Amino acid sequence: MSTRNLVSTRIRILQAGLIVAVSLVSFATLTLPISLRTTSPSLTVGDVAQITLQAPRDIEYVSDIRTEEARKAAEGAVQPVYSQPDPAIARQQIERLRTAMQYITSVRANPEFTTDERKSTLVTLSDVRLQLETIDYVLSISDSRWEIVQEEAVRVLELSMRRAIYEDRVESTQAGISSSVSLTLNEQQASLVTELVKAFIVPNSFFSEELTTAAKQSARDAVKPVVQTYKAGETIVPAGEIITPADVEAFQRMGMIRPGQRWEDMLGASAIILISAALVPLYFYRRKRLVVMTDPRSLLVIALVFVVFLIGARLFTDRTLAPYGYPVQAAGLLLATLFGLEVGLVISIPLCLLAAYGLSNTFDLAPFYLLTSLIGLLALGSARRFWGFLRAGFAIMLSGVAVLIAYRLPFFPPDWLGIVQFLGIVVFSGFAAASITLLLQYLFAQMLGLTTALQLLDISRPDSPLLQFFLRSAPGTYQHSLQVANLAEQAAEKIGADPLLTRVGAQFHDIGKALNPTFFIENQIPGSVNTHQDANPEEVAATIIRHVTDGIQLAKKHRLPQRLHDFILEHHGTLITRYQYNQAMEAVADDVTKVDIEKFRYPGPRPASRESALLMLADATEARARAERPATDDDLRKLVQSVIETVQKFNQLDDTLLTLRDLNLITESFVTTLRGIYHPRIQYPNAKVADQDSTLLAPRKE
Repeated sequence: MSTRNLVSTRIRILQAGLIVAVSLVSFATLTLPISLRTTSPSLTVGDVAQITLQAPRDIEYVSDIRTEEARKAAEGAVQPVYSQPDPAIARQQIERLRTAMQYITSVRANPEFTTDERKSTLVTLSDVRLQLETIDYVLSISDSRWEIVQEEAVRVLELSMRRAIYEDRVESTQAGISSSVSLTLNEQQASLVTELVKAFIVPNSFFSEELTTAAKQSARDAVKPVVQTYKAGETIVPAGEIITPADVEAFQRMGMIRPGQRWEDMLGASAIILISAALVPLYFYRRKRLVVMTDPRSLLVIALVFVVFLIGARLFTDRTLAPYGYPVQAAGLLLATLFGLEVGLVISIPLCLLAAYGLSNTFDLAPFYLLTSLIGLLALGSARRFWGFLRAGFAIMLSGVAVLIAYRLPFFPPDWLGIVQFLGIVVFSGFAAASITLLLQYLFAQMLGLTTALQLLDISRPDSPLLQFFLRSAPGTYQHSLQVANLAEQAAEKIGADPLLTRVGAQFHDIGKALNPTFFIENQIPGSVNTHQDANPEEVAATIIRHVTDGIQLAKKHRLPQRLHDFILEHHGTLITRYQYNQAMEAVADDVTKVDIEKFRYPGPRPASRESALLMLADATEARARAERPATDDDLRKLVQSVIETVQKFNQLDDTLLTLRDLNLITESFVTTLRGIYHPRIQYPNAKVADQDSTLLAPRKE
């Protein structure tokens, strides 16, 4: 399978996958959250009961919600469970205490140590930090009293370590050691025992996640199911009270609200979604030339916008005014701004129908959504000015008022307060749609690299930093780019391509030449033109070709939209630098085995859109026209046709969806534009300038 067929297959798989995915999400949105026709919209959790709600009949049932609440309360009452005191830790600490005391005994009994040496030795003990007063006392007491202190210290430590000591209760245990010391010891001995034992108190019982979880589960299991009983006429929720989940459960048990969907609702939602899922692909199947339908990123953005706005609309279904204020129109405006009016119109139709489907006010909300979206789109226009978005907001507002007058006023009794509220919410929806569109189109353009008209207009201003750099560095190439932009833009209008994108892409297509301007003939001073005749053809070709990669480098540096990168890369496609290649062939007597043609080939890729194809044709046409200076319309037409034939010969237009009719229109457009540029000039007689000047400047006689 060829690369082109493989890409086409992947695009078709992506298109089908998105249709299925969006359909499933739409079905879930219409059916899962709440039933399509909620009979008691006020009986929801968190609402305030407008009237006293009473049980219509006797009922007794097991309340799952109340049972769960009781179980959670029992679970929450369970304290953290710790493991049993570890005797191994107690034995270890007792042994450490004995070792420390034996060391102290050895220091006391060592006759070679002076008193100061004994003190300094005891100060350096690692397991226990004795105070200086305590050390003095240890060295001064008799051996019998020291033996009593040792025995009491071991006894107190053993007693303390038998009890559970948690990690956060070590200090409290240490503080209580003195109360465990025998009262037969004097105060100094008791203090010494306390100080010795305190150093060896450590945690011996630790938090057990497993035991705590088991205890909580046992507490939950011990709670019996809660049986709720109501008598007919008994109050469930008094007026003014907030409805709780347990109350809603009672309403459902008594049949006061319907908890689920009917099969008729599910079938109806399926039908409207299937119709929508068929409408969109069928339309775009008939419009194969829309490039957006073959761009994976654009398809994903369209699907995302559709789903997000649909879900948002369904969040307001249980309100009276909110659905009319929800700016669903912004979805169509946004898609039109990013991908063109046609995409915005086609996507808006199913979105508006699904957003309003199955609601109690469907028959006035659906026309409101649909008609305001379509009129707003048509009022938006080309989205090149802020005024266009403001105009679209006004159009949505005015058309919304008209739709409500047509579809709501005749069927509902007039309520002046309600009319004022509806007018206010409709005004809000119009300006909210315009504002959201302005914000989102900027965010999408910045984050996803999509191209909008406002963005193109901003970066194509003559005072933009990159164009200023282009003009100062390579004025000849800059003028060439302007001529190419005029050619391509006029032709884009003829064939229905995007004129603004084409013009801006043409302005920046040769920006890479600004990094090495004097190498290119259009920037060289007349009379000192360097044709590179004496240079190595391969080196010249490499330098020429490098203006493409240099252009991408500048485009990234100045954060040009990704779409403009395509114009820089594709305006030469995969053609070769023919002049340098011919020079190389002449040098080797036309022996093709001695010349690597790939060294003379542009990196490509080939043009993938009508806009970049127009740039390729306009670029080559303008260059040849400037070099050959055709004198007649026939010469111009032959020149343009020759360029098109050459490009077609090397399959550069295969991915652009251009038709023969398009190529004929492009030819005529190029000829018309070039005729204005290269029209014949009047040849003035060679009069003497000095004589003319003296005549023109002589004072007029009165």
